Amino acid sequence: MTNLDPLLERNRAFAATGVHAGLTPVPRLGLFVVTCIDCRVEPARVLGLELGDALVLRNAGGRVTREVIEEIAFIGHLTESLFGDDAPRFEVAVIHHTGCSTGFLADDGFRRDFARRIATDEAALAARAVTDPTATVRADVEQLRRSPQLPRHARVSGHVYDVDTGLMRTVVADAADAP
Repeated sequence: MTNLDPLLERNRAFAATGVHAGLTPVPRLGLFVVTCIDCRVEPARVLGLELGDALVLRNAGGRVTREVIEEIAFIGHLTESLFGDDAPRFEVAVIHHTGCSTGFLADDGFRRDFARRIATDEAALAARAVTDPTATVRADVEQLRRSPQLPRHARVSGHVYDVDTGLMRTVVADAADAP
């Protein structure tokens, strides 16, 4: 038996409910979440999301990278293609968290060894470290807002999830909400 076998049984029970029927690729809540792969930061549980509510993209640290921007641009293009000028606005919520393991990338020895292992530049890895999630989420929101690839109907906000308290706080509000 593999670790996945019991989950496949759960999947069969899920499929039998039919809750997945009729969902579209456009999320009900108009939300695109970018967050970390850390198992303590499960967006559906943390935010109370249901299937079809939001798009979720996860990577180490929840960092906004070129690839993340391209994924957001894809969704923007898709919704513009489906709805034209009436494309619904959607919010990109960038969520970093306390105690992120990417903080190890700030350690010279760890970073050097990992860079060697994956044949990449140490400086690029150092830039991915989340040692101060408030600062990194601000930087990532700013990077995304400055990107010419950001869809015109997208808004961006930044948040920090505290893995100890389970609470999330807004660090950078959606610009449309600013006074």
